[in-house]
Amino acid sequence: MPVITFKYKDLKDLGIDMEKDELINTLPMMASDIEDYDDEEIKVEFFPNRPDNLSVEGVARSFKGFLGLETGLPKYEIEPSGEKVYVSPELAEIRPYIKFAKIEGVDFTGDKIKYIMDFQENLHWVIGRNRKKVAIGVHNADVISGPYKYIATPKDEPSFLPLESDEEMTPEEILSNHKTGEKYAHLIDKFDKYPLIIDKDNQVLSMPPIINGELTKLKEDTVNIIVDVTGTDEKAVEQSLNIICASFAEVGGKIKSMELEYENETITTPDFTPKVRNVHVDLTNELIGGTNLSSEDIKELLEKARFDANILNEKELEVIIPPYRVDILHEVDIIENITIQYHINAVEAKLPDIVTVASENNWFKGEKVIRELMIGLGFQEVMSLMLTSEMGQYKKMNQKEIDHVQVAKPITISGTMIRTSLLNSLMEFLEDNKHEDLPQKIFEIGDVLYMDDNSFNKTKQVKKLAGMICHSTANFTEIKSTVSSVVSNLGYNMKISDSTNTSFIPGRVADFIGESKNGKITGFFGEIAPEVIKNFELEYPVIAFEIEFKL
Repeated sequence: MPVITFKYKDLKDLGIDMEKDELINTLPMMASDIEDYDDEEIKVEFFPNRPDNLSVEGVARSFKGFLGLETGLPKYEIEPSGEKVYVSPELAEIRPYIKFAKIEGVDFTGDKIKYIMDFQENLHWVIGRNRKKVAIGVHNADVISGPYKYIATPKDEPSFLPLESDEEMTPEEILSNHKTGEKYAHLIDKFDKYPLIIDKDNQVLSMPPIINGELTKLKEDTVNIIVDVTGTDEKAVEQSLNIICASFAEVGGKIKSMELEYENETITTPDFTPKVRNVHVDLTNELIGGTNLSSEDIKELLEKARFDANILNEKELEVIIPPYRVDILHEVDIIENITIQYHINAVEAKLPDIVTVASENNWFKGEKVIRELMIGLGFQEVMSLMLTSEMGQYKKMNQKEIDHVQVAKPITISGTMIRTSLLNSLMEFLEDNKHEDLPQKIFEIGDVLYMDDNSFNKTKQVKKLAGMICHSTANFTEIKSTVSSVVSNLGYNMKISDSTNTSFIPGRVADFIGESKNGKITGFFGEIAPEVIKNFELEYPVIAFEIEFKL
């Protein structure tokens, strides 16, 4: 969950003059949670569906509406800057989307540089999937001049001084020898050329999505900035730029548009055109429950949520949505905002009028048998979340990434996808418990999710069993014996074949099929590859298996 930290004084400077205790009691009513606080500052968690609240300026804007201090759609004026950015067609296959804005009259005194950097990083993983979809650069505009260029540069040129570095480096050297470059190299290292943003004198602003140049580093006396947002998802890039610009505008920053020159078109950014959706009075009262709100009541609540609203008739309203509210996808999202402004604690609770008779699912009956079998073989059960990350599921397991279900608004950077295997969860468990005595024998019974174009929701849920053993003499013979025992005790006949599973040592891994009158299972087992063991910072051999049940 993204956490932002700010001082009470910061909120007071933005127009919220409230005692600490009252503030702490009121903030959770705005769909947030108090993480920690002291006499000077407070840490607040916001759900990732509200990235506009990941800055103190955004919090103040929402808070003013909630308290009725300012209501309705915030109005932000955008003037042309006259600045141009030329976009190279070579970037279409590398990192195709970019948006720019210039903001004048900013204030970076005190803690404000730290705040904007935290805001930037929160947006990187809430919207940007750890810079894969979106990367943001904020630059001191007073040390550079346009027109600017977004180009694809060779790996070995030009050399420039990356942020927080003492020596110039080529793009290739940054990916290999710079701490930040090594961390994000996987985003672009497969390409022959790398993205670069330069000014008219060929000075480097940034190498997206990796790192900014030291030249445009923000300082306390910086008053004019340029914001660039690049990425692989045009909508996410546009949303990120709008959120940042609106946040600066809340504290007096003057937003200036910039023109992006492509081969066949010119685009002006940012675009602050509001979205328009309708909301219905009957559905609002039905979903909230226990209310009898009129169209006038709903209009007032919408304005407190910082929307504009026009009453079309007594049953329907037109809602004008600000450009920074990227979470509004459906009418129910608008109703959620109405509920928050109504005060959700004021909604009367009641039991639903539903009567059901339950019975145990057959799979869970079988699961009990599997659990007893594994415990009988000396294994200890592990239960982990279905959420994982591409880093843990694929890269650290030395697996090629396949199509998978992604989380649209991840709460944490470690929960960006639904797992397709159980093995990395077991490896993470061993990593967290490497201080415990050996041998360690663990197993998990759980669900994974595959993409499936033939199903109604385009996904297929599959049941799996995985086991893992770690000790100094763990080997192929031991895991083969374990799997044979599991499969035979479950009533299947096992047939073994060669495997190319890259998480395991070549020649010490096998695939298998199990068949019985009750159905079919498939799976694999073997010795985990040394590079995978190293990725999880383990020091002893690891053997593992995974079984997929065909229900």
